[in-house]
Amino acid sequence: MKIFILLFFILHFGSSYPVEVQSQHKLPEYQLKNQYAKNEKVSASKSEKELIIIKVKKGMSFHQVAELLKTAGLIENVFYFKFLAWFRGEMTKIKSGEYAFEPGISNQNILNILVSGKIHLHKITFPEGYNIYEIARDLEKQNFLKAKDFLSVCHDSHFIEKLLGEKRNSLEGYLFPDTYYLPQPIDAKHLAKQMVKSFFTVYEQVKIKNSKIQLNRHEAVILASIVEKETGLAKERALIASVFYNRLKKRMRLESDPTILYGMMKKAGGLVPLNIRKKDILQKTPYNTYRISSLPKGPISNPGEKALKAVFEPEHSDFLYFVSRNDGSHVFSKTYKEHKKNVEIYQKSLIRKRKRR
Repeated sequence: MKIFILLFFILHFGSSYPVEVQSQHKLPEYQLKNQYAKNEKVSASKSEKELIIIKVKKGMSFHQVAELLKTAGLIENVFYFKFLAWFRGEMTKIKSGEYAFEPGISNQNILNILVSGKIHLHKITFPEGYNIYEIARDLEKQNFLKAKDFLSVCHDSHFIEKLLGEKRNSLEGYLFPDTYYLPQPIDAKHLAKQMVKSFFTVYEQVKIKNSKIQLNRHEAVILASIVEKETGLAKERALIASVFYNRLKKRMRLESDPTILYGMMKKAGGLVPLNIRKKDILQKTPYNTYRISSLPKGPISNPGEKALKAVFEPEHSDFLYFVSRNDGSHVFSKTYKEHKKNVEIYQKSLIRKRKRR
């Protein structure tokens, strides 16, 4: 009888029972999910409108968690839920985080989820060609972490060397663009580590099929990042890669506008320039391929699988130039004379039409 009375007091007055929620500071790798790192333990939920979402904070007592569940309409009887956890020996095993529950879920399954740490994940997509500043901006905008924290990690020389196995100035080029399902908030280093891991998964798959190119890994990533920014058309990527290869072989400057823009943006701390002026083209920077006869200092974006594949499997062509048709596609030419003609047709005529308006 005394045991039952003691049990009643423990469960009924649980706020005085010091049960602390376990924290998940560093989530295990299986708790990040994208198409290259799938797992069974976490799931991107259906529609959030169909789910009841609660946040279990670090340091909460079990009683506070039970009251939170009752307020959310997930459990009816706090005493019964606490008894169930006590009986299963799990009052001290629940983990902090954001959880999503379907209406009508049983007490047993609620407890299973809280103990397993199966936290609710939010979808975020990083398009191909995004740079680290754009990724950081979106992460902060969607409440995953502070942009400055992510950028700090992306420029942490010790962390970079550990991830890449070589010294580099930033993780630009190695953060694989994809759709990810992440907890809120998330540790910046853990996310960067997963994105780099996804990059290597894809890079090795592409490289195995064609390892004859003369570029080292970093050079291949730099070139792929330029190809990615030059065109959004998948069918053009391999042809644009061939143009750059042809120019490199002839020791011609690449003369890629996106490299100038990236250099300007990097100098401005991530602010995107509105346009390129003549003085920007003439200014010699480590990224301005109108002024340097080689690849730029580093990648200018984070290339996707198709851009990497284009660099490893370029088309065979004699083209040395290309110009935009202003519809997303490009026209290619073998001589400077042909190129000048195409520039006149597709670029200068467009500028004149705009001035007339």
